This record gives sequence, C-alpha cells and structure tokens, in this order.
Amino acid sequence: MPAEAKVPSSTARPAAQPATPPLTERQEARRRRILHASAQLAGRGGFDAVQMREVAESSQVALGTLYRYFPSKVHLLVATMQDQLEHLHRTLRKKPPAGETAAERVAETLMRAFRALQREPHLADAMVRALTFADRSVSPEVDQVSRQTTAIILDAMGLEDPTPEQLAAVRVIEHTWHSALITWLSGRASIAQVRIDIETVCRLIDLTDPAGRA
Repeated sequence: MPAEAKVPSSTARPAAQPATPPLTERQEARRRRILHASAQLAGRGGFDAVQMREVAESSQVALGTLYRYFPSKVHLLVATMQDQLEHLHRTLRKKPPAGETAAERVAETLMRAFRALQREPHLADAMVRALTFADRSVSPEVDQVSRQTTAIILDAMGLEDPTPEQLAAVRVIEHTWHSALITWLSGRASIAQVRIDIETVCRLIDLTDPAGRA
C-alpha cells in the first residue's frame, strides 16, 4: 500500500502554546484510559452522557488529573475523535481501499469511516457536537483531527508530496465529509445521499492530478 503520507506543516495553524514534552509511559496509559472511558460513555448516551466526574471515575484518575489532561468536555471529545481516527487509519493500513483511481480509493475510505460511525451513532454525535462547539482554546485538538483526516485521505490517494492544488482539494473533501456527517446525524440525509456527495466531491482529485492534465 502507499507509504504513509507526509502532511505539510503549512496546512496547520501556528500553535498557540509551546510544545509540551512527550508523555511518559505511565501518563500515556492514563490518557488511554481516559479516552476509552470517554468513548464508552459517549457511545452509551451521546454528548450529555459524558460528564467529567464520571469519566474520572471510569478511568480511575482523580478529577483534577483529568482536567490537567483535558480542560473541558469539548477538549476531551475532540481528542476522542482524533483517537478514533487514528484507530481507523491503522485499520486502513492493514486493509487499504481497493479502488483503481485515487478518487475511488478516497471515496471508499470515507464511506468506510461513515459505516464505522453508523455502528456508534451516539459516539459519532458526541464527537461532532464537540467539534461544532470548539472555540479557539480547542484549536490544537481540532488541528490534530484535521491533520489526521488529511493523512488518511492522502494515504488513500497514494501521495507523499501533494501539490497546493491537491491539498486544496483535500480540504474541500474534508469539509464535505464533515458537513455530510452532520446532515446524516441530524436525520436530513441517508447513507445513500452521503455516498453520492462523497463520490461527487472526490472527483476533484482527478481535476487536480498533474498527470491527468499533462
């Protein structure tokens, strides 16, 4: 399958805070427990079911410790979405999309993501609501979600060094995917309608392919 795509740093906004040191093994394990508890609670009852005190109890950490990792429920759920996307990316590496063209592979990839979210509608709704509510203070976490989504799409395209036009197409695809997810969760679009939207926007990939215009 294609090598892991290198997402250009220019696609990310400047960090508002200095980079934090990497987590220790124990801290990372604690963070994993917190994210697992968040996903479990959201999966059972959606956005409102994720209460910080319950997350702390479920992950066996002190409430103050939880807030040091995630200052708010929105921070936590956006980080949960990034974690879910990482899991999807690992799955896609093991079983990459089989389409003949880049557009077909990206459309297949995003529809696989939709089907995964369809199996966990409460979790999907909680994560998307958190993204919608996110303000400037959540920018680092939102940027991580965007970078992860971009990496997934570029991997499906088989690109390591995309052109500016190709990156612009990827951004439009991401926006459409997010919008389609919102309309599906609100009951205003069926999965069939989502598929049509995704396949349509993925045609931008062919239009921005330098080889195709040569």
